[in-house]
Amino acid sequence: MAQRGARKRESVTPATPVRVEIRPEEIRDFEAAIAYLRSRVNFERARTIPRDGLKLDRMRAICELLGCPERATRFVHIAGSKGKGGVAEMLAAALRGCGYTTGLYTSPHLVSERERIRIDGHEVSEREFARLLSHVAGVCEDLPGEMGEATYFEVLTGMALLHFAEQAVDVGVLETGLGGRLDATNVVTPEVCVLTTILHEHTHVLGETLEEIALEKAGILKPEVPAVCAPQDEGVLDIFREQGELLDAPIMVLGEQITFSERFESSPELGPHMRIGVSIGDRSYEHMACPLRGHHQGVNCGLALGALLLLGERGFETPERDVALGLAQTRENGRLEKVWDRPRIYVDGAHTPESVRLLIQSLGSYLRYDSLFVVFGCVRDKDVDGMLDALGRGADKVVFTRAEDSPRAMDPGDLLSRFQSRSGKMAQSAASVRDAVNLAYRGVQGDDVIVVTGSFHVAGEAKRLFLAKRRS
Repeated sequence: MAQRGARKRESVTPATPVRVEIRPEEIRDFEAAIAYLRSRVNFERARTIPRDGLKLDRMRAICELLGCPERATRFVHIAGSKGKGGVAEMLAAALRGCGYTTGLYTSPHLVSERERIRIDGHEVSEREFARLLSHVAGVCEDLPGEMGEATYFEVLTGMALLHFAEQAVDVGVLETGLGGRLDATNVVTPEVCVLTTILHEHTHVLGETLEEIALEKAGILKPEVPAVCAPQDEGVLDIFREQGELLDAPIMVLGEQITFSERFESSPELGPHMRIGVSIGDRSYEHMACPLRGHHQGVNCGLALGALLLLGERGFETPERDVALGLAQTRENGRLEKVWDRPRIYVDGAHTPESVRLLIQSLGSYLRYDSLFVVFGCVRDKDVDGMLDALGRGADKVVFTRAEDSPRAMDPGDLLSRFQSRSGKMAQSAASVRDAVNLAYRGVQGDDVIVVTGSFHVAGEAKRLFLAKRRS
């Protein structure tokens, strides 16, 4: 069977970062580190992504100059369009519960870049962050000129791999940033791969069809490395199976090669939650409580548990009791995360029509409330109308806003106009997240709930505001 080639993409204009002239040897504290890092090209914030922006050869060269830290650790590598972060959080928590020193690398962050690089749940310290960045930045100075400058994400990836190697973690859990095939994290050869749900995303870079996007995501597959896969569109599964066959990499799909069950229940101890069961052969996890809210998190929990079963076949000891205790310690981290008690205020990174729909559904299933106030802001290059329609079906009142640090943010007034043309629900707009939250706060009564969502930038800005309020 012939391997499909990667589709050529049209060239687009790259984002221009704010240049800060800081030499690597001048990075002596966290503030200087952040200033340097944010001067790098950052595709998470860019309006467009250049055709040649993703260069795996550059990341390989960085690792070579760092002494190949990607070879010092055993990894689980996670790619997909939806659910990567939740799977990563649950898997890392379960591995910690089993006694393994566990590194976790995720993106994007909500409050600080430090939260992207964690060991056993602890963010890298400010001092260590600056030291790691100074070292990686210095190495990047030695890259051949024709390779171009290292990006924001490549520098952070180098820092994470170096940190995990220096601290001799037992296992690292890596979440891809963009795609898979050319993602900076794809320098590792993992013990297990995880492929989450594939949706239309970044079509100008990854491809216009689900099958093209799936081919890019399948780029994380490695020879003879098993992969656990979410139930998918049949065309997507065909791509994954085809690529797995080429690499002799078993593709284990939930509900097919991995027996999978899920049910929604409520108990006095845990309240509403999903119960998950998975099995491969004679190994299984039964009736495991999913620690994250939402019916959709059941599949994500199943993927994490399936990965643990596969790790068990590769020498890891992951007994059910320890896995359950570890799962219970999973961080919500922007997944229906409660940031204030009275009134109840939650933040969530939902930023697609499907994720907004699932958020509204989860709120109705997991929380009791009178009215739902939503503070919403999103970026221009998403399916804005689809998200607005999902909001209109669930929110009682919406306050539109924008994150101050997002150059792609849509104007709140434009969001308000588009929403009012599609819905009869009450809505207002506010210039900042702070103003929008205050506006919603003044309107709540009794047992109402406020949810801040639409993008990780908006959710993160709200979380920072409440963290600061708690400290004051």
